[in-house]
Amino acid sequence: MKRFKTLLIVFIIAMLSATSVMASTDDSTSIDEKNGLPRVVYGDALSDEQVREVQNLLNVNDPAMVEEYTVTGEDLANYIGGDASSNMYSSAKITKKNEGHGLVINIVNPDNITEVTNEMYANALLTAGVEDAEVDVASPVKVSGHSALTGIYKAFNVDGESLDKDRMEVANEELEIATDLADESGMDQEKVSELLTEIKQQISEQNPATREEVEQIVQEQLDNLNIELSDEDRQMLTDLFEKMRSINIDFGNVSSQLEDIASDIKNKIQDVTSNPGFWEGVKNFFVSMMDSLRDIFAAE
Repeated sequence: MKRFKTLLIVFIIAMLSATSVMASTDDSTSIDEKNGLPRVVYGDALSDEQVREVQNLLNVNDPAMVEEYTVTGEDLANYIGGDASSNMYSSAKITKKNEGHGLVINIVNPDNITEVTNEMYANALLTAGVEDAEVDVASPVKVSGHSALTGIYKAFNVDGESLDKDRMEVANEELEIATDLADESGMDQEKVSELLTEIKQQISEQNPATREEVEQIVQEQLDNLNIELSDEDRQMLTDLFEKMRSINIDFGNVSSQLEDIASDIKNKIQDVTSNPGFWEGVKNFFVSMMDSLRDIFAAE
């Protein structure tokens, strides 16, 4: 039964991935004099050929129409205390937008970003203090996608701008926890993002003053979403959101963007489950499984 549940989860995740359509913004439009040129950050481990491939993926048709930067392992160490010797591959294009636009994340080639989803990036970036921007992420090779976050940080720490270092570090921790829950705990990626978003929304509404209140919010959302976690994972989530509370991250300021993330997750799940092709795939999956079981018993 445990193996059957695992197979079913893998199948549903595959169907979700197959129906996901991502699009990159185009830099061929006129210059936005208010928000400036889009900023493109390349991983420093890319070869010249791979840089050209990334430029194509991110629609960087004219280098004069973007500001280009390179993100290195030293940036990883500087912004989030990571390993300075790390190789950086995933890259990003950041296009600032007017206030109220919201935060839009597009993973251009999701097959090559293996662990991080649009919603995971969005949640982490809101935690870091990034708002009202379109962010395109791409990689010419298969990577987890974590280094793209450092590249995005770098794009927001130039020309006199800066993000809060404590917020960047806790945002990176959030992304690590999100991917760990999806990988090690077997949770669906969309479910992980939904959980994190719902907790943030409740923190925004309830404004907890103590760790105990944070812990209660975490448990309430686990119960509401019918998610069972180990004591260790629950503690890990509580520690994460207690850190956010201790550095005074006000999610009330981005409540509308949190609602957008929550809506995107629900729409993605609804689109997949309402798709006739999805249920046809489910039916074929079970037919194939029953045929296999029949063959096993016949062989005995």
